[in-house]
Amino acid sequence: MFIKEDSIDRLSGNKYTTNMSTIASTIDQLMDPVGACLSPEVAQRVIELRADAKLQSRVDELADKANLGALNEAEFAEYEKYVSFASFVTLLQIKAKNVLEQKSGSR
Repeated sequence: MFIKEDSIDRLSGNKYTTNMSTIASTIDQLMDPVGACLSPEVAQRVIELRADAKLQSRVDELADKANLGALNEAEFAEYEKYVSFASFVTLLQIKAKNVLEQKSGSR
């Protein structure tokens, strides 16, 4: 799932980017055991995860509205959940990529 970067900043202003590094560090520590469980095949599948066309279309629609400052309260809550989930998946994909790089470097 791809979230438009400029709309992420609009969700909660600079609070998002300020808190994201702290959150990312904590999540990275929590995800170390997950990385240890990933086989190269599973890691590759995690890297390739994408939203289906219908969901991506909805996320894009909300992102466009967020960029215009036109989200209502329910849409804001929905979009915020997508952004949070996309952030988590991105961190998981980074962890999976690191697993593949470590496995290929150890051969």
